[in-house]
Amino acid sequence: MQIVIVDNHPLVRKGLAYLLSLDTTMNFLGEAANNREALALFHKTKPNLAIVDLHLGNESGLDLILEAKQQGITCKFVVLTSSTKEIDFKRAQEIDVDGYVLKEALPEELIHALRMIGRGRKYYDPGVLDLVMMSKENLFQKDCHVNQLTPKEKEVLLELGMGLSNKEISKALYISEYTVKKHVSQVLAKLELADRTHAALYANAKGLVTYHVN
Repeated sequence: MQIVIVDNHPLVRKGLAYLLSLDTTMNFLGEAANNREALALFHKTKPNLAIVDLHLGNESGLDLILEAKQQGITCKFVVLTSSTKEIDFKRAQEIDVDGYVLKEALPEELIHALRMIGRGRKYYDPGVLDLVMMSKENLFQKDCHVNQLTPKEKEVLLELGMGLSNKEISKALYISEYTVKKHVSQVLAKLELADRTHAALYANAKGLVTYHVN
């Protein structure tokens, strides 16, 4: 993977660059400290993946990602942050970031997340999922009866928990996107969940999704 780092703290950038240098499958292309530098870096190096801090001084890493996508940058984006605010996590999902990792994660956890994202999956830090679920305590105190789901619906729920899109689930389970949409609708209805984000949180809350560090 060809990777760039965007963070306004030089020490963080150097630490991440050193970590990437320890993995032979990852090639560090460069770094930036703000949105202007980052956009120039994206266009110059054309990375496969960008690690972006949520808060870049007075600028927003999420605004940067959105602008980069509008400019035609097609690399994958991983948000690295110390924020556990639900509003930040939900906005990151809304702009379709590929990963959301807390800065308190262990180095091997970050490498695992990057590898997973490199394979086309999404990665949401279990720590932020736990905190978001705590804010939805009433939701997860309900008995949603996961046993009501058919075997295929349970498979779809597991893939939702891994952050996959309908297209990705279709490929993973060898079913059409139309069928995936039907299963997702049934999962949400049976578990009384509002949307696929809640389904992902539910799957992780119930221990259906396990993250393995290789």
